[in-house]
Amino acid sequence: MTKPALLIAGHGTRDAAGAEAFRAFVRVLADRSPGLPVAGGFIELSPPPLGEAVAQLVEGGARHFAAVPLMLVSAGHAKGDIPAALAREKARHPGLTYAYGRPLGPHPKLLSVLERRVDEARGGVARARTTVLLVGRGSTDPDANAEVHKAARLLWEGRGYAGVETAFVSLAAPDVAAGLERCRRLGAEHVVVLPYFLFTGVLPERVARQARRWAAAHPGVGVRTADVIGPAEELVELVTERYEEAVAGDVRMNCDSCVYRIALPGFEDKVGAPQQPHFHPGEDGADRGQGNGHGHGNGHGHGPGHHHGDHAHAH
Repeated sequence: MTKPALLIAGHGTRDAAGAEAFRAFVRVLADRSPGLPVAGGFIELSPPPLGEAVAQLVEGGARHFAAVPLMLVSAGHAKGDIPAALAREKARHPGLTYAYGRPLGPHPKLLSVLERRVDEARGGVARARTTVLLVGRGSTDPDANAEVHKAARLLWEGRGYAGVETAFVSLAAPDVAAGLERCRRLGAEHVVVLPYFLFTGVLPERVARQARRWAAAHPGVGVRTADVIGPAEELVELVTERYEEAVAGDVRMNCDSCVYRIALPGFEDKVGAPQQPHFHPGEDGADRGQGNGHGHGNGHGHGPGHHHGDHAHAH
């Protein structure tokens, strides 16, 4: 059976270098997947538009494809604009079907790249003396902003940084200057500003400018700006993983960063560890080891095929 084609959906940017970085990444995916039709397009601002990318796949004989939003968080584009565009293309091309994957999120593969970008930027300053300011795009969607905070927390866990704070370059507070000021008030002497973006563009450049401006006014704090994620091997692997999930209908919940499934720094010993019911002595049922509202009921493992207790979502 022929595998569905792969459609990559991007934000779009007014920055020519950023748009070309996206198009180059799509070409890398195509080169890495011989025999698999791959196309990519943008929702706005940059060519080619998403509809043109779908038409390219259809002209090549594709009747079914899996769409992967090349986005770090589930904001308006991933939640509304892309599904609406895909529905329009389905109506435009009778007989065409598609599966929709999920955004990239704070996957361990991308956290590893972010960690590498921090190490590249901090110079000779020890991790224990380095505070990271993770700067996201910013959204009017609080869920999307919360995902950036989640990424910051996961980046902090087990890596030995002095701290990881969060800021946004547009639409949400705190902005870059306020984020750096918070770091200073918390005692930071060395800060790495880490743009939470896949490729270069108008907004990552704005992050760097704002960081330089704040640093010039606060010479007592060492401020360096890290590079964006870029077309790292881990990004290629993650997009391929999101494609396979969509094809298989295995669009998971938050298992990417589960310490019982993934070896996160400092928590490697938890992978595959059995989960025991927990209870508070003296509460009803405690002496019998029964679930009491705080526990997960019967003990269970977190190997493949197991569930997170009451959350019971498929792996």
